[in-house]
Amino acid sequence: MITAVHTLVYADDAQAAREFFRDVLGWPHVDAHGGWLIFKTGPSELGVHPTSDDQGGERWSTDQHHEITLMCDDINETVAELKAKGAQFTRGINEEGFGLTTMLKVPGAGEMLLYQPKHPPAYTLQAAAETGGRAASAASRLRHQPSQRAPSPELDSSKLRSRCAVHGRHRVCLRQA
Repeated sequence: MITAVHTLVYADDAQAAREFFRDVLGWPHVDAHGGWLIFKTGPSELGVHPTSDDQGGERWSTDQHHEITLMCDDINETVAELKAKGAQFTRGINEEGFGLTTMLKVPGAGEMLLYQPKHPPAYTLQAAAETGGRAASAASRLRHQPSQRAPSPELDSSKLRSRCAVHGRHRVCLRQA
């Protein structure tokens, strides 16, 4: 059985990238051996995108590839917090169809997209094994943790606040009205 997703970042300066994840993002970690840090990243989700499409008469395509993005629920506040810790961004915040986005510079490892999604997050869903393999309603699939509650159907999800998926002191997936 699959127990987790292990994400890899290949960096020209692995030490600088590790220090960034440890010191700036504040992610907890283990030292696998000799300074080889492996970070706990918090909740995750996986989206599968097509390599080509035609949206509104505009055709686009890309090569097969994999991408890492970081999610948050308040991009302006998250950007301000990360800048205060020394993080750099390579562009401002843009409105995209799927949410608000910016590009976070990872020292020695390029950039990662940081976004505040418009879509409901999948990381709050329970795994099929947790529901006995049977289908469950969206409300029953939401994972209930002591500091988390399922949003009410009448509650506007755009007004919910939560802790960001960049983990630690950054708003990481605790949804609150």
